[in-house]
Amino acid sequence: MNKDINTQKKFDTKVQHLKYKVLREVARHAYDDTLRGSFNDIAKQIVQNKATMRCCIYKERAIVNERIGLASGGHKDIDNIIEVLDIACDECPMDGYEVTHMCRGCLAHRCESVCKRGAITFDENQKAHIDKEKCVNCGMCAKVCPYSAIMNVERPCVKACKVKAISMNEEHAAQIDISKCINCGACVYQCPWGAITDKSYIIEVVNMIKERGTEKRDSGKLYAVIAPSISGQFSYTDISLGQVVSGIKELGFDEVVEAALGADIVAYYEAKELAETGFLTSSCCPAFVDYVKKNFPKLKDNISHNPSPMVAISMLIKERDPEGKVVFIGPCTAKKAEIRLEENKDYVDSALTFEELQALFDAREIDLESLEESDVDSASFGGASPFGRIFARCGGLAEAVAEALKEQGEGDFVLNAVSCDGIEECRTALLKASRGIGGVNFIEGMACVGGCIGGAGCLTHGPRNKIEVDKFSKESGISIEDAISNL
Repeated sequence: MNKDINTQKKFDTKVQHLKYKVLREVARHAYDDTLRGSFNDIAKQIVQNKATMRCCIYKERAIVNERIGLASGGHKDIDNIIEVLDIACDECPMDGYEVTHMCRGCLAHRCESVCKRGAITFDENQKAHIDKEKCVNCGMCAKVCPYSAIMNVERPCVKACKVKAISMNEEHAAQIDISKCINCGACVYQCPWGAITDKSYIIEVVNMIKERGTEKRDSGKLYAVIAPSISGQFSYTDISLGQVVSGIKELGFDEVVEAALGADIVAYYEAKELAETGFLTSSCCPAFVDYVKKNFPKLKDNISHNPSPMVAISMLIKERDPEGKVVFIGPCTAKKAEIRLEENKDYVDSALTFEELQALFDAREIDLESLEESDVDSASFGGASPFGRIFARCGGLAEAVAEALKEQGEGDFVLNAVSCDGIEECRTALLKASRGIGGVNFIEGMACVGGCIGGAGCLTHGPRNKIEVDKFSKESGISIEDAISNL
């Protein structure tokens, strides 16, 4: 029990901790080839003799069983990475306007007068009541109430989803419109019950590790491509990035490669493309790219034709080691969808979040604090520039493109970039661009607030992560062109 309490400190919320415990046990059983038939045993281990979240231990165990299913790959007939656990989605209030205890039952009854649907009545104590069958959520009653006693109650998942992909089904559980969803995971992080979560490929990765085994060949290696945002993710004690790299190798990966090298490649060629075309939107964030395609199809051809940093460096790895396997490790749930796209599936074999990486460490009882430090594999792939590493936070991509333009001698091209921190800012920038106003020629789109450091698969979210990313970037003193020439 004490161990679980200590582990909980690695995460922002208890919801993340519960998710982690399920992932850890699934990984542990997958390593031992005992997962089949063990769902109930895992549920009993996680939910023991006392209910702490639901009405009874039986419901808690039933929900954990559903979580195990998603941790094992999710429903095969659902393409979306984000899924809803209907059984867990039953504690949120209904959406819409509610009368609070602040109602004084005043004489004016402005709320009643302004309601054209006749949805407001008064009880015997002269307190207002809203008939949900008649209410159309226009909000006029809330606007005229002198006591601000009427408020709009919005479910956390609905509020978090800026693309309006979440609604309620007939059973009042959340449902996701896949035609709108961009797999950003904002709802996953914000749901206070963990009823919305991302499917996991952790078993797939465990199988890759087991297949690789202890035999060390020169080809067919297992590569971990780590996102630059990792630099701030495992610092819950005095653990260094070098110890995290050692831990990844301890899991069974042969080489650990920076995705920041792919970011240098992208920045270099994106700058060239921008100078040639005169206007681009970025291609690094898969959720943003999906958002542009679904909501601004007229701007589809303006999306940079460069791959994301993950794909760019993975293409290079596969070119050198065609039999190798590549696993991306990062903060992003949308990456799990990106690797399944037809144009990418030959380069990236699987993807994990930082949450899942922590679960793998603990499933194998790897104590990061006890490990010696290891460098990323610079001998094979060289080192990343500081600009490649700051892709992890909002504004980093635009800074890298500006630097690449400078290094390429594109002095005549004037960069007028906008860095969009979250989907709402992306929408504003794209609307202006679609109408030809604003004079912006490069849109850096980040679906998550803060950039990749705000991804749903992060262990923690906060200003410290940005500080750690910037600190790690300063450890490199090479240019973007030098980083590429060293590859």
